[in-house]
Amino acid sequence: MGQCGITSSKTVLVFLNLIFWAAAGILCYIGAYVFITYDDYDHFFEDVYTLIPAIIIIAVGTLLFIIGLIGCCATIRESSCGLATFAAILLLVFVTECVVVVLGYIYRAKVENQVNHSIQKVYNEYNGTNTDAPSRAIDYVQRQLHCCGIHNYSDWRNTHWFKESKNNSVPVSCCLPSITNCTGTLTRPADLYQEGCEALVVKKLKEIMMYVIWTSLTFASIQMLGMLCACVVLCRRSHDPAYELLVTTNSYA
Repeated sequence: MGQCGITSSKTVLVFLNLIFWAAAGILCYIGAYVFITYDDYDHFFEDVYTLIPAIIIIAVGTLLFIIGLIGCCATIRESSCGLATFAAILLLVFVTECVVVVLGYIYRAKVENQVNHSIQKVYNEYNGTNTDAPSRAIDYVQRQLHCCGIHNYSDWRNTHWFKESKNNSVPVSCCLPSITNCTGTLTRPADLYQEGCEALVVKKLKEIMMYVIWTSLTFASIQMLGMLCACVVLCRRSHDPAYELLVTTNSYA
């Protein structure tokens, strides 16, 4: 009966190691996605510490490749030392992912204040050229999020670019894609996106943080199961003479 339980735990461990390799790829992908998205919105969110959760989950993803290798070798070779190391590293990663969840919630709460503080400055720096980083950022956000201005298209009236251009129009990135030959003129407001960008940028950045939080929670749960299985195999091996005899016999065979 004890041998059957150990075998079941070992089977689960091998399966979990395969999951860890898959998880490593997913975590690295999520981390890279956060980095790339942050690069698109970095003018609206100046706190670089927001990238800390992404850096951590990329590091955790890399570590999971190593954990999976250690776990497979320790399970197949039935090494007590290897399984103990496997469980200890899993515990460390579990704690790290709990930290990521906490940081994710902290920075998610800061998003709105950060965007509110920086978005007006970015719009005032707009000059309409592709060589200018703030201009590219605003045009990208307006096209991607289907928005115009901070709260609505009328906010463009208060920008330096609008006052200097004196053509009573907003950037063409405000134009609806279904409208042909749209010039952004305010005499035809129906041709423009009606929603402002501030709320949508906040929503997008909060969604990104939620990806990080839920990913970390999901894989932390899997790692907890891995730790439990490793501990079961270790405990039963140390308390089951029949299993110890079997392992010794197989080693000499």
